[in-house]
Amino acid sequence: MDICITGVGICSAIGQGKEAFLQALLNGQHQFDYLKRPGRQLPEQAVNQSSAQSEMPLFMGAEIESLQLPDNIGKGFLRTTSLSTQAAIACLDEVWHEAALHAVAAERIGLIVGGSNLQQRELVNIQDKFQTKKTFLRPTYAMAFMDTDIIGCCTELYPVKGGVTTVGAASASGQVAIIQGIQLVLSGQLDCAVVIGGLMDLSYWECQALRSVGAMGSTVFADNPSQACRPFDTRHDGFIYGEACGAVVIESVASAEARQQAAYARVSGWATAMAGNRNPDPSEHTEKQVMLTAIEKAQLSAAAIDYINPHGTGSPTGDAVELSALAGADLNHAFINATKSITGHGLTAAGCVEVIATLLQMQAGQLHPTLNLEEPLSHSFHWVGEQPINHHMQHALTLSYGFGGINSALVLSRF
Repeated sequence: MDICITGVGICSAIGQGKEAFLQALLNGQHQFDYLKRPGRQLPEQAVNQSSAQSEMPLFMGAEIESLQLPDNIGKGFLRTTSLSTQAAIACLDEVWHEAALHAVAAERIGLIVGGSNLQQRELVNIQDKFQTKKTFLRPTYAMAFMDTDIIGCCTELYPVKGGVTTVGAASASGQVAIIQGIQLVLSGQLDCAVVIGGLMDLSYWECQALRSVGAMGSTVFADNPSQACRPFDTRHDGFIYGEACGAVVIESVASAEARQQAAYARVSGWATAMAGNRNPDPSEHTEKQVMLTAIEKAQLSAAAIDYINPHGTGSPTGDAVELSALAGADLNHAFINATKSITGHGLTAAGCVEVIATLLQMQAGQLHPTLNLEEPLSHSFHWVGEQPINHHMQHALTLSYGFGGINSALVLSRF
């Protein structure tokens, strides 16, 4: 059975909806700044002061300015939903209409949300607010503190009656959730699997911890957020956060053809592999293994891959290891750009968002630029630099890695 993707939905700091998102990517329009949402900066720091005036540099990233949600959702419903839930609904609405899921029996549609611990900032803000009046905590907190509340809200609004679940795989969650959706369709349990890469809503606790462990930047560019996100550049010092959520619809090619539903691409290969390491240390061997396994499953050679959307976070260790793994898999020849250089790192959403970025570039016949790639770690790769380029993509490799030694890869092939 051949598997394809028949719908995409996206909301991010650079745009909501696939058209706005693609144009921002091709134009290299980022939204990096100091984080301003309540609960994102350490309580003792004022967001309106410059990072230079702070004892600790302010956390930076890219935040969604506003979310456009369906008109039929009541204000009372929205008051008790988190940013992560609202982003999921926005993406689900877009993908539902594009893939014409109203024509599919509800019992044959499933929903997989990629990510865990998605609503941390929301929970911290509620706990801080009710610290001195705990007995007045709203009863909906009993549901809302769990990630399954996102599934509950989505399925209350859209007729999904098939299998539903959440899939936690750290920063590989979005892509691992897609693989879970593929397997549910292949098994015959579902006709269509809606996969959402959930928006991970960080609080100052997670920001501080991620900076302390050396994963999140930037102290080097503390006074210049526009320069801070630089995957694969020699001056990188960690990832820069970017709010995002993405959704795709997985179904068989036969199902799409029977419904006369256009598809973006076939998912021709996929793989997951574990490095067996709790620490955020990448494994070159495992990354190479997962790439080659996905390519082999697609019945392709490495030479057939003509575009790579890498994990590429801006981590000094992670970027170097990923390039070594790509070189070891004989993939230097393929065009490569870094979506996170424009969107920031969406963490649990990243794998799904970058699949969408790959599909939209495939459809457009263009590759977006890589921002701040002034001095690449290696000149042996076919980098897309500061300008977009035309490219008729045939076979793309997308990669996602997560804490806990989780590695995943997908091959997307043009029809």
